[in-house]
Amino acid sequence: MIDLVAIGHVTFDETPSGIQPGGSAYYAALTAHRLGLGVGLLTAAAADYPLDIFPEGIEVHVVPSPQTTRYRVGEAQGMRALTLLSRAVDLEAEQLPAAWGKAPLALLGPVANEVDPALAGAFDDASVAVLPQGWMRKREAGGLMSPQPWEDAEAVLPRAQLLVLSEEDVGDSEETAVRWLHHVPLGAITRGRRGATLYVNGEPYHVTADAATEVDPTGAGDVFATTLLIEYQQSADAWEAAALAACAGAAAVEAAGTASLPDRAALEARLAAYRRRRGG
Repeated sequence: MIDLVAIGHVTFDETPSGIQPGGSAYYAALTAHRLGLGVGLLTAAAADYPLDIFPEGIEVHVVPSPQTTRYRVGEAQGMRALTLLSRAVDLEAEQLPAAWGKAPLALLGPVANEVDPALAGAFDDASVAVLPQGWMRKREAGGLMSPQPWEDAEAVLPRAQLLVLSEEDVGDSEETAVRWLHHVPLGAITRGRRGATLYVNGEPYHVTADAATEVDPTGAGDVFATTLLIEYQQSADAWEAAALAACAGAAAVEAAGTASLPDRAALEARLAAYRRRRGG
């Protein structure tokens, strides 16, 4: 049974510490699996991608591609800099396995403008989360990625239950992001160690970050968003879901890659400690 469908390119990320798998859909799929859900992952990659990294319980549908999406991850002027070295083929609505359209949860996580916006409407009755960062950047000469306007926001947002962006995505256009967040029932802007701003029917609320010893921040926003989607669907309590998402996101940064993603028991224990530190 597929409980959550994650859509987007899996990637090879060239980092100072070596090459590791990445992509929003990759982190979303692993997060949902750790929390006990059956997961479907729609992606595109070449035959060189190591599909054995995905555990039993994650069903991967790979659209064949001559290349896998590959990024070089660096730093410029104190900010993360991404260079797109290669890109897999686009993901189209007709490539979604028919049975997956009945899943109750879906997450669109483009990394290189590869996800067809029509996929937001490809589900019968799913709560759809949107992480639009890959629609908000373009490839410049040499592969360096730079910001661009999200042109399909008006087509995607009416289909979305949840919208999650980071401060890095938003840049100087937070006013535009806030307008988008007024068009979805639930949303958030993540702010790293300063927590997040949760939007419930357009009203903002601060979410305190959980304490963490940061080793690798990659994917933390994707983990936050996936946990928020799952927990809100289960509890219908936005604030409880946001607290759990803060704990999951903090856990995710404490080791490289997905090594420290919490399972359900670890997440509940972390939430109890988080509440004690905040006085209940």
